[in-house]
Amino acid sequence: QVQLVESGGGSVEVGGSLRLSCAASGSTASRVCVAWFRQAPGKEREGVAHIIRDGRTGYADSMKGRVTISQDTSKNTLYLDMNSLDVSDTAVYYCGAGQYCSLSYITIWGQGTQVTVS
Repeated sequence: QVQLVESGGGSVEVGGSLRLSCAASGSTASRVCVAWFRQAPGKEREGVAHIIRDGRTGYADSMKGRVTISQDTSKNTLYLDMNSLDVSDTAVYYCGAGQYCSLSYITIWGQGTQVTVS
């Protein structure tokens, strides 16, 4: 069973940047989609960005232009580069993998990493 471990979260000032990483214990190649989600206090988990097996990427409208998703398949690691962070970006960020990119189809989750913007 593949396990995902996120890292790189922390506290940052408004306008700052962070790079999140998600290391997989094995290959996620069998999953079509690898993605980042986030969940703010009292809110539902929502998609941030995803990469499909063919390399296509997608971003939530609220994050477009401020985040970049990438992956290093040789390291089985997924990244999320975030810029111009705002207080509203404060959340626990999760990486996930599944056959589709929508929340209900994600079958493997990491434990999450906290991002706090103030």
